[in-house]
Amino acid sequence: MEVKMTLGNRIFNSKVKSYNVKGKEAWLGYLVGPAGALLLNAILGSYLNQFYLDVAGLGYLWGGLFLGLFPIISKIIDAVVDVGYGYLIDHTKSKQGKARPWLLISAPLMTLFGILLFIIPQTNEIVQSIWVMLSYNLFYSFAYSIYSMAHNMMVPLSTRNVTQRGKLSVFTQIATICTSGIIVALVFPFVVLPMIGVSSTAWIVAMSIFSCLVLPLTLIEYLYTKERITEENENIEETKIPYKLQLKAIFSDKYIILLMIYFVFYSFGSQTKNLGLVYYSNYILGTYSDGITQTMISVIGGVPMGIGIFAVWPLAKKFGKRNTTFVGFLLYALGGIICMLNPYNMVVVLIGQFIKNIGGLPCAYVFMALFSDCLDSLEWKTGFRSDGSAMALYNIISTSAVGIGTGFFNLMITNLGYVEPVTGKVPSDITNEIQKTIENIDGTVSTVFIQNDNVNNFIICAFLGIEIFTGIICAILILFINPEKTIHFKQEELVEREKETFKEQGKEWQPAEIRNAILVEKQDKEAEEIYKKELKEKCVAKGLDYEKEYAIHLHMLEKKANKEKEKERLQKEKNEAKALKAKEKKEAKWSALSDGEKDKYLAKVKLKEEKLGEYWLKEQAKGHEIYKDYQEALKVSEAL
Repeated sequence: MEVKMTLGNRIFNSKVKSYNVKGKEAWLGYLVGPAGALLLNAILGSYLNQFYLDVAGLGYLWGGLFLGLFPIISKIIDAVVDVGYGYLIDHTKSKQGKARPWLLISAPLMTLFGILLFIIPQTNEIVQSIWVMLSYNLFYSFAYSIYSMAHNMMVPLSTRNVTQRGKLSVFTQIATICTSGIIVALVFPFVVLPMIGVSSTAWIVAMSIFSCLVLPLTLIEYLYTKERITEENENIEETKIPYKLQLKAIFSDKYIILLMIYFVFYSFGSQTKNLGLVYYSNYILGTYSDGITQTMISVIGGVPMGIGIFAVWPLAKKFGKRNTTFVGFLLYALGGIICMLNPYNMVVVLIGQFIKNIGGLPCAYVFMALFSDCLDSLEWKTGFRSDGSAMALYNIISTSAVGIGTGFFNLMITNLGYVEPVTGKVPSDITNEIQKTIENIDGTVSTVFIQNDNVNNFIICAFLGIEIFTGIICAILILFINPEKTIHFKQEELVEREKETFKEQGKEWQPAEIRNAILVEKQDKEAEEIYKKELKEKCVAKGLDYEKEYAIHLHMLEKKANKEKEKERLQKEKNEAKALKAKEKKEAKWSALSDGEKDKYLAKVKLKEEKLGEYWLKEQAKGHEIYKDYQEALKVSEAL
């Protein structure tokens, strides 16, 4: 099955024309654009459960089982659907790529279904249950899954240049950190939560505003991204890859399998921590929605996430993505241990959170770059890309871990005796001590109770304890995930295979950047012809001089082109100056060494190169055997 999308009109064309990744693409396509969907998802991940439990009063629906079981059931549905989305993306053909069109489709859906999540009818339990299940799955299993799948594929499909890909991975994670670390962790608890309290009307208004931000920002992401790797294969007659063969490739690749196991533990730990944060702030260190406690934890603990933007990628380049992430997870676990020494003391917890978030930097900022290396390595071994299928598996794990974590948290907290905030007077059957009385924005009054010791201990475990164990497990797993060691060798072989494919098809091979330039020129000519036609129609309708209007248009194009050339010239000069400075620094450092130190260094480099060469020869031999097997399997599938 092949999904064909026309999207030929110029309004659907990417605004990115350059073969190399430039600033505008990184800032708009990977930072600003994704912010809308990531912000909404982060808010829902942190506070939707609080809305269901404290505002909608669903905690004891079905005797407390509903909020425990429905997230797990929903995520099973989501997991099944994600397999289909992976297949659709891998088999999508359009002028705009295979993943970008799905960004466009998901934008209005996320806005609509994001609002419906909070409009729960005040009626009987059956209707409420159906509404919650339906709205939740329309958003997560349908709208957001489409977006997430396409969004996560943009870095792997953006370029083969590992440095530029790493830069985009950092920008993507900055978007995630900024939305979750600034708005969700700081602004929302400090400003929004105290205002909306447990008023359902106020929640609906607030969440409708956040949902409406998704549409324009996701459109920006669509317009300022580019699938260069997809475009590389545009002139190649591709062999259709059976879906079963793609799945076989993924499940037989050790890097992909280990990465997915690693992500299971990481996602489960993160979800329980995110859910626990709100309740930890409300009942352990502070009072309900006091606007201060959660903000303090987020500000002090989250400072490293901001500083890390500038530090983590240079460290990853110097020591390797695998090694940097390994050390990070050790710090991650250490920070959790420090917090658990005295979870009731704000100073101790803030120190631990600070260390913990320093450790979390590598995973936050370089994960997608590491995942991209794994996908390139898999392509080298099999001879075909499996991005959609691999991303489907990634999404399945992500969503399943979130569902399991949410269900686990809700089942535990309700069964241990959690008491929900009660609007109006206190029912006679509740004897817990009153902690705080809240006056909601709509004039109603809510009473919040102190929780029992079992509930409080579980909240501490959820927020601080579980990630100690998941951090240690992730550190061990990451030691065995190292595709970057030989990724440059593999990418060189991929280029050689591409040349052979062009030769077999009787076509002249050109470097990808030249093919891209030709493609852009062709698209520009097509767009210009369409513009001329539209301009003539406009001039006839409004009585304007076509020659004059078109001359103005050409002048503006020339002005824009000159501006771009000047910008490129300045950037080139800047890069050359930077390279010269680095070269001079390296030469000065080399000159300062004694002859003995130079000999020792050269011997060390030679030994390292020899070991790498030996390692590559073994991996290459094994990889070539696997490649032959998959090529034979493809021939068999074609014959059938």
